[in-house]
Amino acid sequence: MEQDFSLDDLHEHYSFAADAGQEPLRVDKFLMNRVENATRNKIQQAATAGSVFVNDRAVKSNYKVKGGDVVRVLLAHPPHEQLLVPEEMSLDIVYEDDALLVLNKPAGLVVHPGHGNYTGTLINGLIYHFEKLPKNSNNRPGLVHRIDKDTSGLLVVAKTDAAMAHLAQQFHDKTSIREYLALVWGDVKDDTGTIDGFLGRDPKNRLLMTVFPDGDQGKAAITHYEVAERFGYVTLVKCVLETGRTHQIRAHMKHIGHTLFNDARYGGDKILKGTTFTKYKQFVDNCFKQLPRQALHARTLGFVHPKTGKKMFFECPLPDDFAGAIDKWQAYAQHKQLDNS
Repeated sequence: MEQDFSLDDLHEHYSFAADAGQEPLRVDKFLMNRVENATRNKIQQAATAGSVFVNDRAVKSNYKVKGGDVVRVLLAHPPHEQLLVPEEMSLDIVYEDDALLVLNKPAGLVVHPGHGNYTGTLINGLIYHFEKLPKNSNNRPGLVHRIDKDTSGLLVVAKTDAAMAHLAQQFHDKTSIREYLALVWGDVKDDTGTIDGFLGRDPKNRLLMTVFPDGDQGKAAITHYEVAERFGYVTLVKCVLETGRTHQIRAHMKHIGHTLFNDARYGGDKILKGTTFTKYKQFVDNCFKQLPRQALHARTLGFVHPKTGKKMFFECPLPDDFAGAIDKWQAYAQHKQLDNS
């Protein structure tokens, strides 16, 4: 049974309004589909602690959300934006001047605080090294753009308000250059191609992005790709972003039938192409162990310097985990070709 609860000392962390057509759904399942990195156990613990509210009343985890309900998660501590503290962290800076810096983010490092990641993020490291970073439109210090936790590669960080505004405008106007390397399941048919599909939250799983071909939902998203190397059951592709939507490459490549290798969230951590032979299964499992994340690397970044007007271009090599997986697939493809000759 719901109880009235004093909200005076609590801070809102998440708020969601259920669609008018929402079928009755347990609040813990409702929130799992909307809060990134939230497990059902964590949500149930929050409900037990009296931190989950529907229409400003504390509810238990078995409450059934209905159309029009406003679901909020309130906690005793302020949102992460107010909890940012400097943390000593080693940063792989490939370029720096008084206006900006470009760094190579390792896989596994969260870019900014979010549910379950209030500390240990790139932003915590940035504010340790740089005391006065400008805030972006989401109140995040220095960030012009972001890449996923388990994606490696290049990021540009603004050090002044002028640099932030100028760089953000370039990303908005699609004049920046961003090229990724992705290892995907399957033998990509065409050597080059363009994926033009509106991206939005999957209505069945809010942690996933999905393509809406009719454009009736989501935001416009365009990815250009080019095959770099073929290994039979997987393909290495270069992806150039014309837009920068959440999970854009991951969702777009799955949409055309080529899910990223070992992308657990989108189903790429299973054998999607290949044989049923035990040795092949062992080989793929070894590749998963070699590259325990989605096979995506932000290799190239280009933009116009906001202060000098000079065109800047950066490229960083594949990290060891990704390069090691490529080596394994190259060797496998060569042996397979010899066996068939």
